[in-house]
Amino acid sequence: MTHDTVNPDQTTPQMSAERRDLLDLLGKHRGFLRYAVAGVSDAQAATRPTASELCLGGVLKHVTATERNWADFVVNGAGDAVDWESVDWADPPPEILAHQAEFQMTGEDTVAGLLAAYDEVAAATDELVASVDLDRAQPLPQAPWFEAGASWTARRAFLHIVAETAQHAGHADIIRETIDGQKTMG
Repeated sequence: MTHDTVNPDQTTPQMSAERRDLLDLLGKHRGFLRYAVAGVSDAQAATRPTASELCLGGVLKHVTATERNWADFVVNGAGDAVDWESVDWADPPPEILAHQAEFQMTGEDTVAGLLAAYDEVAAATDELVASVDLDRAQPLPQAPWFEAGASWTARRAFLHIVAETAQHAGHADIIRETIDGQKTMG
């Protein structure tokens, strides 16, 4: 278990190496995602130029919502459980429709607005990474993709945010390269 220490020459705590590493890694992958959407128009961000249903704006919306939800999990635990076995996929409930809408850029969405929302969520998550007990565990929500009765620590939830951000930054990079040839690396 890592703890933050107080620097004897200062009154503010020094952040542990683990917390700095988490923030650094998350910042790098956020930067890759931001680079993938930098300079695109709202129309470009809404296009789906690959075989996937994904668009740049939708990826950005999804990553923002995912980060917000996992940060909320760290603080408040799992939200209301969805009865996955009873979902009528022909007429899904509102929480499923909301999740599906995360992947779409609507007419009211703008790249600037989506980036501002992402920055707001990122700042809140960064504060949480810097302050929360990383060993604090919460039971995971009941879902087919989680082991029944499993719990995640705050650390594990933050690592999941990093993984989600990295994965979707890669998706965004492919979409952007398809739009105009820009790519993050190479």
